Parts: sequence; structure tokens; C-alpha cells
Amino acid sequence: MKNEDGYRPFTGNGCTVRADVVDVYIFREREGRVEFLQLKRTREPLAGTWHPVMGHCEGDETAVRCAIREVLEETALDVRTGSARHMWALEQTYPFFIHQINTVVLSPRFAVEVSAEFVPTINDEHSDFRWVDEGDAESTFLWSGQKMAVREILSEFARSDSETSQRLRIDLDSA
Repeated sequence: MKNEDGYRPFTGNGCTVRADVVDVYIFREREGRVEFLQLKRTREPLAGTWHPVMGHCEGDETAVRCAIREVLEETALDVRTGSARHMWALEQTYPFFIHQINTVVLSPRFAVEVSAEFVPTINDEHSDFRWVDEGDAESTFLWSGQKMAVREILSEFARSDSETSQRLRIDLDSA
């Protein structure tokens, strides 16, 4: 039943909405080209597929802190030191639906630029890693939201010091 302004009040039915999953796209510039790190998942529901760093927020962890922790766990990269150059929050938060759990997920996304020499040390969540050239990145990421993230990184962050790049850069000293 609709109320007088034409909207139907929330009934408690429908799907759940959550925002506790992050994606982190690690990229580097090498020989004048941008390459994206992809990790091959070992566990279901995504076993055998290639993805960026992905993970769930724990406890009262912020999305930024979750992204930093997941990068460390999955690649052994401490974004505050070493090979990391910059970290950005992507503007797009891409929604996706998981029908098996009747849930819409809003996934904050991040980009981390690393030095050309960076080699990840992967954990047991992954069986392999690869660097994918910018020209092949869209066709090798699985989901449309991942492909959109690649386009955003290439246009706003890689090889750029745009105003967008400056405003979305994360101050790692305060993260």
C-alpha cells in the first residue's frame, strides 16, 4: 500500500544492501605503458578467475583501512612504505547484485600506484599473479565495474596530476 505522497513504505522485504567489500587496483608504469596487477583466486565463489585485490571490512574498520590491510595481506605491499607511490579513492562506487545472498553490494574502490620493480608476494587466497598491459586490461577483468575502474584509473590517475588526481589522493599518514 502506498502512502499519500505516492511512495510505498519500506516493508522489510526485498534485498539487503551492504558496503563492506573493497576493491584495490594496483598499477605501475613500465616502459611507457600502464600495467595492472591481477590475482587469480583460489576459493569459491570466484575460484580460477582474475581480479584486483578484494576484501571485506572487519569490525569497525573504515574502507580505506580495509584497503590498506587487504593490499598488505594479499600482496605483502605496505602502501605507507616501499614500492607504493600514491593511493587514491576512485570516484565510482560500483553497485552489484549477488543473487545467492539476495544482496546489493556497494563496493568502494581504490587505486595504488607502485614502482615498476614491485613484485607481489601473494597469499593463499591466490594461486598466481600477472601484470596486464593497459590495452588488455578491460578484456581481462571479469566484471563491468572492474572495467570501469580501469578506465577511471587510466584517465584520471595514471600519468596524470589532474585536479581529480590531487583531490582524490589519500593522505596515507592520516589513514
